[in-house]
Amino acid sequence: MVTVAAVQYCASDDAAATLDHIYPLIADAASTARLVTLPEAATYLAASRAHLQEIAEPADNSFSQNRLAAIAREFDIWLLAGSLLLRCPRHGQLVNRSLLIAPDGSVAAHYDKIHMFDADVGDGQSYRESHSFTAGTAPVIAPVDRMKVGLSICYDVRFPHLYRQLATDGAQLIMVPAAFTATSGAAHWHVLLRARAIETGCFIVAPAQSGVHADGRHTYGHSLIIGPWGDIVADAGTGDAVISATIDPDAIIRARRSIPSLATNPPIGPTQQR
Repeated sequence: MVTVAAVQYCASDDAAATLDHIYPLIADAASTARLVTLPEAATYLAASRAHLQEIAEPADNSFSQNRLAAIAREFDIWLLAGSLLLRCPRHGQLVNRSLLIAPDGSVAAHYDKIHMFDADVGDGQSYRESHSFTAGTAPVIAPVDRMKVGLSICYDVRFPHLYRQLATDGAQLIMVPAAFTATSGAAHWHVLLRARAIETGCFIVAPAQSGVHADGRHTYGHSLIIGPWGDIVADAGTGDAVISATIDPDAIIRARRSIPSLATNPPIGPTQQR
């Protein structure tokens, strides 16, 4: 078993200020949890696309990553930076990258967001993530104290094939750090995350941003921990919060034995067009 915590807050457009703000929240989470998780855009959300290009941190020497690595070492925890917005030195392009930091401060695994958030959700803003970021290409699973953890980010949650692949490849716990908009969150957040848990028989941990950011977006909050039967174990509501739960591998086994959909993959013929 492993105890996991999700930390919820509203990131500013200044990484140092955000890190100072969340330090006591991480300390609170670390008092009970072995694995502490942060949302997407964990240390800043820029005021504009141009501002993002100015302040994006280099992937090979990220201020945010270095600070978070020091925090992981200080508290002897696994720390998931839900995502950092980083510039890759080889090609200069940005990636939305989730980092799993080990208790010794090293990066145990990283995952680049595959599905870009290009959408108009009806809140007066147009989101075009693909204009700024290069998409990842591969799912990632990493061990955390013998628990197999699958990585994903925010908009990925709308693509169930990714989660089925993570589960069939061995994931028991899947991360969905997010900066979900308030408009789409109110309509879809809970039902999408519960569906991914039910379909995979996995625990889902979804640390989320909550509040109004420098670019004007309003994020939904409601960080969630969901059991493999689709039950909501913890819901953070809105505002700064820390939620936690103990992940029981036996609950995963029971859920998958009860409904063995992962073991069923019948051939399906082509769709008939009439």
